[in-house]
Amino acid sequence: MDRSPLRLYMSMSVDGYIAGPDDRPGQELGRDGGRLFNWLDDRMSERVNGQVYAEAVATGAVISGRRTFELAKRWNGDHHDGVPINVLTHHIDPDDEPPGSAKFYTDVNACAADAREAAKGRAVLVHGAGAARALLAADQLDELELHLVPVLLGGGRRLFEPTGLGHVELEPIRRLEGRDATHLRYRVVHREANQP
Repeated sequence: MDRSPLRLYMSMSVDGYIAGPDDRPGQELGRDGGRLFNWLDDRMSERVNGQVYAEAVATGAVISGRRTFELAKRWNGDHHDGVPINVLTHHIDPDDEPPGSAKFYTDVNACAADAREAAKGRAVLVHGAGAARALLAADQLDELELHLVPVLLGGGRRLFEPTGLGHVELEPIRRLEGRDATHLRYRVVHREANQP
């Protein structure tokens, strides 16, 4: 069985934002951030956007950052098809029982290993900028699937803020032109630690 790749799926504006300004509960995508997901209107079609969406929901497990998990109202315990939801967090409250198939992790490597095992050769869907940065820093993130939307949001939450990760080399492996989004897939091929 092939090793399950950990693949970030993220809609992003041309100026690098994954949410508009002031993203919070009740305004989860920030001001004007919903624009980043207009391409999903075409998700049930047989066109490119439908293909990309079908690939995302065919994944065998999910890794999410805690902030994303909470803003998504914990997906009511089921992101898609009952697959395991592994949630990276800095602290686990023993009285906080996540719903459905969700489980909290503070150890990035254990989270990644459990997700790969659960996915049984299928890709693992990664949600959230914090989760992506943590997995990348631990050399666990394999691929980035960026849905580049032709809009400039002008502010908000960026996918990769300066993090001290150093130089990361990506290999383009796929480009698909969909309606209202260009879907770009990259493989993480080399990461150099940031030198002081």
